[in-house]
Amino acid sequence: MSSIRVEKLCAGYGAVRVLHNVSIAVDSGETAALLGTNGNGKSTLIKTIMGMVVPTSGRIIAEINGDEHELIGKTTEQIVDLGIALVPEGRRLFPRLTVEENLLLGAYRPTARERLHDNLSYCYEAFPRLNERRGQLAGTMSGGEQQMLALGRALMSAPKILIVDEPSVGLSPLFVSRTIEMIAQLKDRYKLTVLMAEQNFTQAIRIADKGYVIVHGEIAFRGDNPEAMHQSDLIRQHYLGL
Repeated sequence: MSSIRVEKLCAGYGAVRVLHNVSIAVDSGETAALLGTNGNGKSTLIKTIMGMVVPTSGRIIAEINGDEHELIGKTTEQIVDLGIALVPEGRRLFPRLTVEENLLLGAYRPTARERLHDNLSYCYEAFPRLNERRGQLAGTMSGGEQQMLALGRALMSAPKILIVDEPSVGLSPLFVSRTIEMIAQLKDRYKLTVLMAEQNFTQAIRIADKGYVIVHGEIAFRGDNPEAMHQSDLIRQHYLGL
């Protein structure tokens, strides 16, 4: 059982305040979509959850295997050690290392090291293309293949909560669709709780159990189920063009 809860979070960079009393919750086994166009605070919220940005107020609570953890004040390494993995925007791979070397770097937390060989086998089973190219340099792969590798590297940490930041960036429409489907499949297979920040509304709401729309650093809409998201006038008129 793993979940994450953000309560009245305010954060920014220096004197620039980006997030204003943001509250979201992702329950165990859910996929929640954090929707919004560029510059509205999605990545700042993700970075704050992962300990990369220090908030000015609010709380971030993660429940992992029945234990609650306050994430504010923890380092990024400590947050990852709890079982929270991030697939960052732009993938952030090591381009001069091979596919397998990138995957192995994902297994640095103690729990993941104990299951390294099993997790590596799971990654190659989930992403056969990576198995075929395990000796290829990551920087020579296509954007879609690199996204597979970024997802695989996150799985190597044996996470309970998976956070994915803008998985569609830089991908063709076909690979965007495939990537979104892969996230759904991985969530079901590994019983993950998923928070996905995405600006491609059409694709994101295909797999989301709930969704939040963030506008100018505030939560402008919350949909607790797929039907509510599809029926939202805000989403339909401003983001889907309906």
